[in-house]
Amino acid sequence: MSDIANKVETLMEAMPYLQKYQGKIIVIKYGGNAMINEELKDAVMHDVVLLKLLGMKPVLSHGGGPGINKMLEKLDIPVEFIEGLRYTSADIMRVVEMVLVGQVNTELVGFINKLGGKAVGLSGVSGDIYHCHQRDEVHGYVGDIDYVDPKPIFALLDAGYIPVIAPVGTDGQGHTFNINGDTAAGKLASALGAEKLVILTDIEGLCNDIKIRDVISYLNIEDVKALKDKGTIAGGMIPKVDCCVQAIEEGVTSVNIIDGRKPHSVLYEAFTNEGTGTTIGTAQPSVGIKW
Repeated sequence: MSDIANKVETLMEAMPYLQKYQGKIIVIKYGGNAMINEELKDAVMHDVVLLKLLGMKPVLSHGGGPGINKMLEKLDIPVEFIEGLRYTSADIMRVVEMVLVGQVNTELVGFINKLGGKAVGLSGVSGDIYHCHQRDEVHGYVGDIDYVDPKPIFALLDAGYIPVIAPVGTDGQGHTFNINGDTAAGKLASALGAEKLVILTDIEGLCNDIKIRDVISYLNIEDVKALKDKGTIAGGMIPKVDCCVQAIEEGVTSVNIIDGRKPHSVLYEAFTNEGTGTTIGTAQPSVGIKW
């Protein structure tokens, strides 16, 4: 079969998925290894621009943990995580804003624009998108979201732009807070009424045993508590799964945790029935759990 025939066949196979997601909002949480590997970054940004060209409305919600850690190391500021969340002192909060808003967000916007997309960068402080309060003194300047105002993002989507959002929030009184990137993406997807939330991570999906990488392909949210009690969902996976559950409960149609280290994993997830990683929902019993 000729190359052209192969391309035509591929397009025809993609037609049902193009119809399914035409005009729909897809929130992509971008973080982890895919942010520091230039080849993977290139693949993710190409995926985002292609989704837009194919008639979808991608929204990129990014983290920046590796960059924050690197800067804190340079400044000789210790890194500490409590219950999967970064302890954020006043000094660390300044670093978080500098890296997430001043560096990562600007870089991603520039990358998308270079590829022919039209991106606009925002933080959750812009337009009071992420209105939040301080979680507690133990975590420092970590914010819990009270509400998400999606109007600025809808305005950008309606104007044909790709919004790129950094997870920094405000209490509306001039104070800023560090928001877990997965939590922010989940609440954003809910507020936007997204068709799909895709979370890129540094592992194949939610695993029974991280040492042997046996992925739970489908997780019904009714099994989440038992898996937390069992220790299968632990550490940084706790806020990741929690945000997925909340997004499903608040109306997001499809939520997936996928391996961001795999080039073009976003496209694999969007255009195949099988998908990759772990799908979280309520449509069927869990598949792949080892009790």
